Amino acid sequence: MIIAFSADDKNGLESRISHHFGRCPYYIFVEVEDGEIKSVKAEDNPYYNSHGPGVVPQYIASKNANFIVAGGMGPRAVEFFEQYGVSPIIGITGIVKNVVDDIIAGKYKVVTSRNYNPMIHDRHKGEIGHGRY
Repeated sequence: MIIAFSADDKNGLESRISHHFGRCPYYIFVEVEDGEIKSVKAEDNPYYNSHGPGVVPQYIASKNANFIVAGGMGPRAVEFFEQYGVSPIIGITGIVKNVVDDIIAGKYKVVTSRNYNPMIHDRHKGEIGHGRY
């Protein structure tokens, strides 16, 4: 499984999770196999300065990510990720390494267009969610 994280810096597992999935400067891709981290790759966001609807979800899907973790995301982006088979986990704050184990353990709920709640999931509009429910 590959978990993609929106990140404010390029420090691998020590990276801080960004508030928004598409306007973050970096992505951290963590490959997990049999409950253990196998690899960590940090990449610049090629769409940091400009992107259109669906472009970033398509990019994340092209990296074979199973999940995208971010502080916030709008409902349209959630729908795009659903179309590409990538499961959003949003409303998340903190450092990547502190979240990976909890994701492996299934402690975070995937957001879908059916359970999306802007008061929890849309951090860039001011509401800070915690991601666990």
